Amino acid sequence: MTTMEQWAVTVNGDPRADRRGLTSGEAAERLARFGTNALPEAPRVGLWRRAVRQLRSSLIYILLFALVFDVAVWLREGAAGWPFEAVAIGVILLLNTVLGVWQEYRSEDALARLRAMSTPRVWAIRDGQLSHVEATELVPGDVVRVEAGDRIPADAEMLGERGLLVDESVLTGESVAVERSASDAVFAGTLAIRGLGFAEVTRTGSQSAMGRIATMLGSVVADRTPLERRLDQFGHRVARYVFALAIVLAVSGVLFEGVDRLDEAILFAVAVAVAAVPEGMPAVLTLTLALGTERMSKRNAVVRRLSAVEALGSVTVIATDKTGTLTENVMTVQDVIGPRPDLAVRAMVLAADAEPDGGAGDPLELGLYRYAADCGVDVADERRRSTRTSERPFDTAWKFMRVTVDEDGHSVSYLKGAAEVLLQRCALDDNERATWSATVEEAAAGGYRILAFACGDGEVEHDLQWLGIALLWDPPRPEVPDAVAAAQAAGVRVLMITGDHPATAKAVAERIGIEASRALTGDDLDAMSIDELALALDEVHVFARVSPEHKLAIVDALKARGEVVAMTGDGVNDAPALKRSDVGVAMGLRGSDVSREVADIVLLDDNFATIVAAIEEGRSIYENIQKFIRFLFSTNVALVLLVGIGVLGAAFAGVRDDLGNILVPLTAAQLLWINVLADGPPALALALDRNPDVMRRPPRPTDEPLLDRPSVRFVLVTGAVKAALGLGLLVALPKAGFSSLETRSAVFLYEALAQLAFVYPARRARGRAVANRTLNLIIVMSIALQTATAFVPGLRSMLGIEVVTGGQWVWIAAAVAASWGFAEMYARLARRGQLQYRTVSNSSGVSIDR
Repeated sequence: MTTMEQWAVTVNGDPRADRRGLTSGEAAERLARFGTNALPEAPRVGLWRRAVRQLRSSLIYILLFALVFDVAVWLREGAAGWPFEAVAIGVILLLNTVLGVWQEYRSEDALARLRAMSTPRVWAIRDGQLSHVEATELVPGDVVRVEAGDRIPADAEMLGERGLLVDESVLTGESVAVERSASDAVFAGTLAIRGLGFAEVTRTGSQSAMGRIATMLGSVVADRTPLERRLDQFGHRVARYVFALAIVLAVSGVLFEGVDRLDEAILFAVAVAVAAVPEGMPAVLTLTLALGTERMSKRNAVVRRLSAVEALGSVTVIATDKTGTLTENVMTVQDVIGPRPDLAVRAMVLAADAEPDGGAGDPLELGLYRYAADCGVDVADERRRSTRTSERPFDTAWKFMRVTVDEDGHSVSYLKGAAEVLLQRCALDDNERATWSATVEEAAAGGYRILAFACGDGEVEHDLQWLGIALLWDPPRPEVPDAVAAAQAAGVRVLMITGDHPATAKAVAERIGIEASRALTGDDLDAMSIDELALALDEVHVFARVSPEHKLAIVDALKARGEVVAMTGDGVNDAPALKRSDVGVAMGLRGSDVSREVADIVLLDDNFATIVAAIEEGRSIYENIQKFIRFLFSTNVALVLLVGIGVLGAAFAGVRDDLGNILVPLTAAQLLWINVLADGPPALALALDRNPDVMRRPPRPTDEPLLDRPSVRFVLVTGAVKAALGLGLLVALPKAGFSSLETRSAVFLYEALAQLAFVYPARRARGRAVANRTLNLIIVMSIALQTATAFVPGLRSMLGIEVVTGGQWVWIAAAVAASWGFAEMYARLARRGQLQYRTVSNSSGVSIDR
């Protein structure tokens, strides 16, 4: 008979505990009958509603107005020929809508995959033994194991006398936790905050209390991320300026051409306004965020909130736990030292809640079981023969666990916990206590985690018999020292915050590269004022024997200093600190459900190196966003200057085309072609860029605008140069004997090809760029497409391009080479100015490059 079968029969003689769970066959049959244990999901939005939603934008409204106006003018004039501008605008609207709808579906699928990756798992009795199953697979009749920090996975009824302290505020609004024991009902979504117990599932999915509430409430629409809101505000501000420009152009057209040309003036002004604003920017942004979060998931970091991606680039401090994050979380007992090592081994077996035959429970307790088994102890048999009559579960408030068992008709209590706590509770004289304290300090200084054991007759917690200590070794992860060094090189401080002994914490910190000349304990923090803690944070990087309340105080103090904090946590009591931090990072393997729920990022491997990798990805995502904004807006500046100055100059100089109209440098269709087909594909490819230098820079200030000063200078200077060369062609080509239409054709080809060449300087304006094969391929294809506009009759007719001669190609090539060369030179000078690093010291004392 397995331990779980024995448990099911004998727990405190309660007949309701005579439950062996379900067989796999029974579970499969009930899953088919009752459905999955998941909250009802809102139906997907229909295709047409998604399409209409893509049109809700001030920029799109301008396009729609231009489309309707152009079609109306075309119809009024007899519908002769094709309304090329209207067709071009219609294609833009169609592409924007298709891309937006596709991206929505893609994002939903990505989120579904991420949800599947972070689906909680529970311990349930299947086929007579504990099995780790997904919570969605639970069915009525399953018997599940629930301990502190777990969300109750379904409505259930408690079994046995061992109960739970449950926070039901999510359902009732009551902040006071309630005790739940034998026959008491517990409800899906509520939180176990203390204790351990087994419960039989009664209702799942939409039939559970949480499911019924979810059905009544319906779906909740997620807020847009701060980055998306900032981009929207940025776009609206630009749109206002461009709208003013459009009015000026329309009024100027009427003044110079007369009221009878009002239709053409308004249409051209609207087209210029549309061309001046990169309407593809939201789609490129969404794709960049989606690709970045997907790369994070491949590196074991599941992003639960997109706002965390933006915050990652600004993180200045990582406050990390030690066990399992910096170390491997493989607890191995190296030795047991004490006057009664045999009783110490018995205490480590009985004063534990892990399951000896199912692998469920705290890794530390499972490590204790392995050591006891190596000592010849049958752990399952020992626990079965020693009936537990009372207990006090471990809590950070008292730092020990007590169980009282029946041994041959009398009660004996076994305690396991922090050495300094149990030493004070044992009947030792001062010399013995001092000797053992020194032994504990010496072992902890060697990097061992120390666990103490004691016992006493009856249900007691004082005047105990000292049994000794276990020396546990949890080696640092081999990749952590490099990750710590990378974080520090990026200007990010690394703080270790742990519940372990100070000497142990300092020893591990020194091994992985965290400065550990001084460590503060929870008692030290209690004795400090807020100002004293703020000063201590300047020099202290290791905090030991801290409680969750201390973690929250440290986060508050760091944020008060202006730091951007990424905080790791795994327990239910870590939730406040995770929520208060700028980026909450939960452990996916050993983290409690509640810690994962409040976190922004979940680490699937509980590894500190993954946090650093996530920061690198977050910085890289933001860098790519800035790249395509620099690239897109350099085009907009060039086109606005070219058209604005060109039209005004032609009007004042009386320069007209072959039809007698004022010479316009580019037509509306040509402007839209450049703005969409020359800009769009390369901008999308920039989302795939890798940025090896991002971890050599300090964290980005939280108030830094999307276009920082160097980027603004790059946009204005390179855009002005590109416009100046285009204007130069407008002046030079007629003098070289080319007609006005041939000149306009050459200017169009120049602007389109020069913009493609500008993508490379825009990538390198702030740092080194590595090869992007997708971008290179898109540039080659785009150059071929732009060149084809001069040779394919259909494209020439649509865009109003004349046949381009060899002489014109010489002028075009020379202008493209000159603008590209200037942009490359400017980018290198700007980068050299940024990379002539001023060596500064951040708050951790690490020299970084700025």
